[in-house]
Amino acid sequence: MTLPRSSLLKGLALLSLSALLFSAMGVMIRLASHTVDNATVVFARNLTGTLLLLPLAVSGGRAFLQTRVPFKHLWRALVGLAAMYGFFYAIAHLPLSNAMVFTYSSPVFIPLVAWLFLKEKITPLMLLAAAVGMVGVVMVAKPDQGMFNLLSLVGIASSLLASMAFVTVRALTATEPATRIVFYFCAIATVVSAIPMFWHWRALTAMELVYLGGAGALATLSQISLSKAYGYAPAGKIGPANYLAIIFAGFWAWLLWGEVPDHYSIGGMVLIFLALLLCLPRESVKTARVPDEL
Repeated sequence: MTLPRSSLLKGLALLSLSALLFSAMGVMIRLASHTVDNATVVFARNLTGTLLLLPLAVSGGRAFLQTRVPFKHLWRALVGLAAMYGFFYAIAHLPLSNAMVFTYSSPVFIPLVAWLFLKEKITPLMLLAAAVGMVGVVMVAKPDQGMFNLLSLVGIASSLLASMAFVTVRALTATEPATRIVFYFCAIATVVSAIPMFWHWRALTAMELVYLGGAGALATLSQISLSKAYGYAPAGKIGPANYLAIIFAGFWAWLLWGEVPDHYSIGGMVLIFLALLLCLPRESVKTARVPDEL
């Protein structure tokens, strides 16, 4: 069955919003990481998300919490948490746009992962979009500024893990609402990430709490948008929209730290936008009604 154009556009719009919110979260993480260790940053982000969604869980009661796929939630939480540790570490030690490159290069892996786990078809256009986007990613990141070293391996590993998490989200949206997906992720990740806090716990300053709380809130809203996006369209078709986070991160870096993109970065951004455009349908399809809520 051909995917309705309205579904694809809604998926792209929600994934773009998710990228914007996630890039803003990256700014908060970078500011917090100046004085806060990585384990505490990860724990605080997950705890904030759990607290924000707790009222929904309480008001929804058993109906909200009941799920037939607990192991999928567990898998999504574990791979997502592992990716988060790597990504936050990259944010603390690399330029913001470079760090964003690693996590948002996950669309390169998504078509293959979606094919392996969800049996989604890989089309030549999807592969072309991923390839063009990756070239743009490399141009923005600049290999001589930290793309190929030991720290980069952490970023690449987090990217691969993130693609597995994104594809699992796609599978979960078949039966689960976005808020439940994000709640279970935050709750499970909070419990697991609390373990290192036995060795890292310390009192935080008021400003550190603001940074960490803001990062958690932005990340939670970003995840809700992401979960809804993958409910409208297959992961392989809209995944390259994640590349927009790199452009958003570049904007924040210019606005806050005066970093101006050079010609390579601008060329890379053009290619990233081209990859996004390649995701749009070329054929004419009939308009179909899409539910407002998952």
